[in-house]
Amino acid sequence: MGLRATDRRLTERPRLRTGTAARVLFALLPLGLFLAHASGVWRLGYVERLEGIFYDERVRLTMPATVDSRIVIVDVDDLSLAAEGHWPWRRDKLATLVNRLFDDYGVRVVGFDVLFAEPDDSTALALIDDLTRAASGVDAKLRAQLTARRSGFDTNRAFAESMIARDVVLGYVFKQHLQPNEPAGRNSLPKGIEVAGADISRVPWIAPAGFIGNLTELQSNAAYGGFFDQPLTDDDGIVRRLPLVQRYGGEFYPALGFACAWLSLGRPPIRLAFARKSAGFGDLRYLEIGGRQIPVDPQAAVFAPFRGPVGSFPYVSATDVLHKAVAADVLKDAIVLVGSSAAALSDLRSTPVGKDYVGVEAHANLIAGILDGTIRFRPSFALAYEIAGLFLIALLGFLFLPRLSPLAGGAAMAAAISVIVAVNLVAWTIYGAVLPLASLVGFTIIESIVLFTYGYFVEQRRKRHLSRVFSLYVPGEIVRDLDENEAEVSLAGESRDMSVLFSDVRGFTTISEGLEPRALTQLMNEFLTPMTTVIQARRGTIDKYMGDAIMAFWGAPLIDREHAEHAVLAALDMIARMRELGPEFRARGWPELRIGVGVSSGVMNVGNMGSEFRTAYTVLGDVVNLGSRLESLTKYYGVDVLVSAATAAAAAGLVYREIDLVRVKGKHEPVAIFEPVGLRTQLAQAALEGIGNFAQMLAAYRAQNWDLAEARLQALERIESRTLYAMYRERVRYFRIQGPGSAWDGVWVHENK
Repeated sequence: MGLRATDRRLTERPRLRTGTAARVLFALLPLGLFLAHASGVWRLGYVERLEGIFYDERVRLTMPATVDSRIVIVDVDDLSLAAEGHWPWRRDKLATLVNRLFDDYGVRVVGFDVLFAEPDDSTALALIDDLTRAASGVDAKLRAQLTARRSGFDTNRAFAESMIARDVVLGYVFKQHLQPNEPAGRNSLPKGIEVAGADISRVPWIAPAGFIGNLTELQSNAAYGGFFDQPLTDDDGIVRRLPLVQRYGGEFYPALGFACAWLSLGRPPIRLAFARKSAGFGDLRYLEIGGRQIPVDPQAAVFAPFRGPVGSFPYVSATDVLHKAVAADVLKDAIVLVGSSAAALSDLRSTPVGKDYVGVEAHANLIAGILDGTIRFRPSFALAYEIAGLFLIALLGFLFLPRLSPLAGGAAMAAAISVIVAVNLVAWTIYGAVLPLASLVGFTIIESIVLFTYGYFVEQRRKRHLSRVFSLYVPGEIVRDLDENEAEVSLAGESRDMSVLFSDVRGFTTISEGLEPRALTQLMNEFLTPMTTVIQARRGTIDKYMGDAIMAFWGAPLIDREHAEHAVLAALDMIARMRELGPEFRARGWPELRIGVGVSSGVMNVGNMGSEFRTAYTVLGDVVNLGSRLESLTKYYGVDVLVSAATAAAAAGLVYREIDLVRVKGKHEPVAIFEPVGLRTQLAQAALEGIGNFAQMLAAYRAQNWDLAEARLQALERIESRTLYAMYRERVRYFRIQGPGSAWDGVWVHENK
């Protein structure tokens, strides 16, 4: 069954165009999200986190992991604290440290990753000043001695004098935010550096709100100063970028590592270089110093050039320097950074090469990167590369993935990711370029999943169509079962033990003639909807609506072992629901409807049946025809529901009243028919006695004991008047006059359908 080949091609063309349009929409949604991320319109947090992870992996894979002896860290370590006392040390001891480094070891530059914001302990100075004032005018000799001794206790002055005419860089801190009523600055900043180049004012410099500087006496004697705060820590808490310059009060201030490198190069001029665009202004690309180009981002920050884990630079203990216990060649011409790795003092940061990375070593990495030119950069074409890559991935995926099997498609996705990673690593290792990776890899995976998913649903179109069709006729739970048990469901014809139900509105022709078409349509909708709900609540499948009639069956498309009981209970529920609808119909000016229901059970044919032009999932067979005949007989017997003997036997949980033994039109064998009364557990004793009395009447009737049958009928009618009793009274009266004969088997023949 189905359309001819030519007709099928004609009908599939619009469907193909619809499917292509849907696939385009599915592919464009993730593309739009990733394009918004690339352009900065809407940043995707998970992509940024993944980019950070990929960046860290590239750093770890390609770092040289060698020790750079040009930069030495003088470490205020636990050994130094044990030997020299707790921190902070007296400033005269720090003066000794500076003198040792320059005079005894011949270092080139010394940078302090330490803030000297408070003066040294001045208790001794205050005591000497008090004694000097007391000796004034009394003992000139004592006063002279005190004045001479005072200079020996002025440790701040000693430390300041040790830095005169030497390349010493003191560290300080910029604050990006201030607390209420907090002063903008404490102590002194060094003089700002001079920066040349056009468009300086249009650079989005990092602009702090305040600072904590060193004592003026110290900062004024130092060659320079450099900040060691880190305002560019990423959202995941990892330091990947280091700012070279911050702008405060209209002046430019260098980072501690940048200032040390600049001094070691002889303080060459600093110039900005920009990537020009068509509008005449472009992003900041380089800082040029001493013939070197330092690649920076638009905020004058660099990718931290980590050489390796902690220990990539020589460490010497500060106490060993003080006691001249360090080999001369270790510190000769070195750039020295004074910091601490002691547990109580260390400044630990999370970096791509370690979670507990000593902060002073980050400055050392920056110095080495500037001197070696190994700082990586994000090229000006990175955005164009990312957008073009997204479009190319989307195009290739759209053209090829839907045509591939899941295995081949997965291999194609893996190959695409491999190419993306390979190109990225070539740019990273050979050219030092940091190209976006997470967005392209993430988009490849998501786009593949989207297209695979769409392809899966297209391949499952027949299954979804089957579910949609059945959902119009069967309960939702059966539709879900169909989806979960596809192998057990077939539309092909087969024989099954099932039950079928027919219902019809009595006197519908008269009712329809008395209503306007619109009112009749509304009436039928209000009638068929609750009846369908009742049937589906009992797991029934609607076969068809035939005007006012309903045909339903149980046991297909899924096997139902209790199909007979479900069908009989559905019939009783339909009668009960019709009684509930009576007052509502009367209130709307509609006639009260009554229905008759017939149920038959047995083996019947079920499947997708019809013609080349139209098919339907339905049931056929003698059992089906019997169900229709039983529905017709309900009016004759004056009962609401009639079921076959097979149905009554299969649904043994209910109580039935045997109504008659009949031979319906089209069948030669007699059939016992029953009226279901209700569930056995729910019937009152009086109802059971009434059923027993009617059975006794029926036995007397079939034994041709007319007097006993009539007496039983009179007793039943005294309790309840029913069409059924009146019908049997007429039969008894008839058989009294004209007996059925000795060969009569109790069967009543119905000539009409």
